[in-house]
Amino acid sequence: MECAVIKTGGKQYVVSKGDVISIEKLSDTQKEGDAVVFEEVLLVDDGSNTTIGTPTIKEAKVNATIVSIGRAKKIDVVKYKPKSRYIKRRGHRQPFVSVRIESIS
Repeated sequence: MECAVIKTGGKQYVVSKGDVISIEKLSDTQKEGDAVVFEEVLLVDDGSNTTIGTPTIKEAKVNATIVSIGRAKKIDVVKYKPKSRYIKRRGHRQPFVSVRIESIS
């Protein structure tokens, strides 16, 4: 089974062909169905050979297609100080992009 480790959005993901992963928002200009190329590939394993980058593999690329764009579930951020009647409530929804891995080369 062919797999790779890619770096995007300050995080690293182990991916293989056909996987659907949820990553940080890429940019505002992209929409569903667009092609994305990840060029920061740290490791490629094709079953028999393993190539490790120093820090990246220059000729390796991972092609993907955007499946959906959305925002995650809301989390509550609360600041509270007891005995002083101080409470602040704020919500946050992290944007994300779901991509399907098409090929590893």
